[in-house]
Amino acid sequence: MKNPFRYFNSSPEVIRLAVMMYIRYPLSLRQVEDILSERGIDICHETVRFWWNRFGPLFAAEIRKRRVSRYLHSNWRWHLDEVFVWINGETHYLWRAVDHEGEVLEVFATKRRDHKAALKFLKRAMKRYGHPASIVTDRLRSYRAAMNVIGNTADQTCDRWLNNRAENSHQPFRRREGAMATFRDVKTLQKFAATHASTHNHFNHERHLNRRDIFKQDRAAALVEWYQLAA
Repeated sequence: MKNPFRYFNSSPEVIRLAVMMYIRYPLSLRQVEDILSERGIDICHETVRFWWNRFGPLFAAEIRKRRVSRYLHSNWRWHLDEVFVWINGETHYLWRAVDHEGEVLEVFATKRRDHKAALKFLKRAMKRYGHPASIVTDRLRSYRAAMNVIGNTADQTCDRWLNNRAENSHQPFRRREGAMATFRDVKTLQKFAATHASTHNHFNHERHLNRRDIFKQDRAAALVEWYQLAA
C-alpha cells in the first residue's frame, strides 16, 4: 500500500487529529480550525474540509475491515430504520442498520423509500455481514416487499417498542448533522454518514456499562489504533 500522506506537508498525526475532531464531534470546519490554532497548528478550515474528504473514507474503510475481520458485530438481531434528511429543499432517506448492541452496520442514502431502495440496502448489508437471525423493522411496507424477494420474511419482527435501539442510534448522527447545517447532495450524505458510522463504532466504548478503569483502557486503545490508520 502506498503512503497516502506522501504529498502532504502536514504530518499524518495532525491530519488524523483534524479528521477525528471534525467527524467524531459536532464541530464546524471553522471550530476545528480554531481548536487546532490553540494547539499551535495553523491551518485553514478549507484544509480541514479537504482532509476529511480525502482521508475520512480511507480511515472508515480500514476501521470496517478490521472490525469485520475481528467479528465485533452481531448477527443475532438487526434493527433497521430510516432517517429523513433535507437536501436542497427535498426529502431524502438515510437507511441505517444496527445490531442489538448499537453497532452501526450499514448506512445507505437514497432519494426514495420504496421496495427497490430497501432491497438494495438489505443486499448491501447482508453481502458484508451475512444474514441475521432476526430483523426488527417498523411497519414500512418496503421492508416486507424487499424480504419477499430475498426470502427471509419469517425473520422480520414489527413491534412498537422493539425498534427503540435503531431510534436511539440516530442521535449521534443527528447531532453531527445539526452542526453541518445541510448536505449538498446524496453522494456527500452517503460519504459522510458512512465515515461517521465507522468512526462512531470505533470510539463507542459504552462507558455507562463499564467501570471507569476499563473505559479508560478502551479509550486509550482506540486512540492508539486511530493514529495507526493508514500508517
